Parts: sequence; structure tokens; C-alpha cells
Amino acid sequence: MESSSSSRGVPESTIEAVERTLANLKLVETHLLEFLSLANPDVLDEMPPLQRAQSLFMFAKATTTIFALRLRTTGIHPDEHLLKTELDRVTERLSLYQDKLEQVINISKEPSRRSTTLNYQAATRFIEHSLPELTPEQRKSMRDISRGEGSKIKYMERSTHKKRKYDTSEKQSVKAAAQEFLEKAARELFGGNTDGFKGPLIKVDSSSEDEPVE
Repeated sequence: MESSSSSRGVPESTIEAVERTLANLKLVETHLLEFLSLANPDVLDEMPPLQRAQSLFMFAKATTTIFALRLRTTGIHPDEHLLKTELDRVTERLSLYQDKLEQVINISKEPSRRSTTLNYQAATRFIEHSLPELTPEQRKSMRDISRGEGSKIKYMERSTHKKRKYDTSEKQSVKAAAQEFLEKAARELFGGNTDGFKGPLIKVDSSSEDEPVE
């Protein structure tokens, strides 16, 4: 083998490198044919958005790499080709897209976190002190809620958690969460009958206050 390679003037190391390259090219061809099957539009449509973005990015990167390899195997350096500027632009954009894709992948792996949390017990105590006209029964109900003993607090927690589950695209501010809690608490305490009040609280007609007492 050495005599034949020496007679041709080709070093043994070069022949071994060529053989390794040919073997690697066969592996690339095998994997590339399998990978190209994913380029079917019907297959891409069935993929989740993140997986589809990864596949399209890999297609673009593989195309650029194979084109550069083709130039080198034909004796042309990519930096000396007429499309060098275009290749540099594509490479720069692919690097940018890769960074963005990695950020999205990292975010998708993070555990879901609540955008806003509200201390219902503290909010209930705030409502109690803000409404001095509450009856003793209503004050007791508010204290039960603030201690987490009432059924109302459980209902409001379930309702808020359910709303947060289907509203993950927007981050609810603390002010909005507090306003939502106040409205729910008002409906629990006052809403129900035709006058808009329920329980010991009774709506007083303001006109009756002007009438003289007989």
C-alpha cells in the first residue's frame, strides 16, 4: 500500500483522510434523507410551533453548511466566492435566530410561575375596616374569610385560579387583582335581590330621609 501510494505521489495520511471523509459523507447522506422527510408541509403543520421552528432552523443551517462544503470539495474557498457577502449575511442571521430560539427553549423549560399573587386575608381585613356600616353578622363573616374559614374565600380562590389558567397571555397587575377581589366580595355580601342587596343590609331610599317623622 505504501509503495503504491508513494508511486502515485499521494501520502498515506491523505488517503486515510479521504476514506474517512467518504465514510462520513455516507452517514450524512443517510441522516439527511431521513431529515428531509420532515420538510413535508403536512408533517410541519402537525408539529408544535417550537418544534417547527427548530426544524426550519436546522434546514436553513444544513443548507448553508452543505453549500460551503460543496465549494470546498470543488476547490473553491467560500471566502473567495462571488456569494461571500450573501453567505456572511445568512450566517449572521442564522446566528441571531439561533440565539432567539435558544431563549424560547429555555423559557419553555422553566416552571410556570404566577404573574400576580394576592393575600386574600389581608384584603378582607382591609375591606372590613373600609366599611364601618357592616353589621355584626357581616363583620363575623368577613373575619371568617380573613382567617380562611369561610367557603367564600375558597370559592374566590378557585375562581381566580381558573381565570389565571386561561389568561396566561397577560400579566394582571396588583391593582386589577385587588379590584377584582373587591367586586367579588361586594357580590358575595350585597348582591342577590331586586334591590341589589342581600342579608342584613337594606337599601335605604334617600328620598325617605327628607320626609318628616310623624
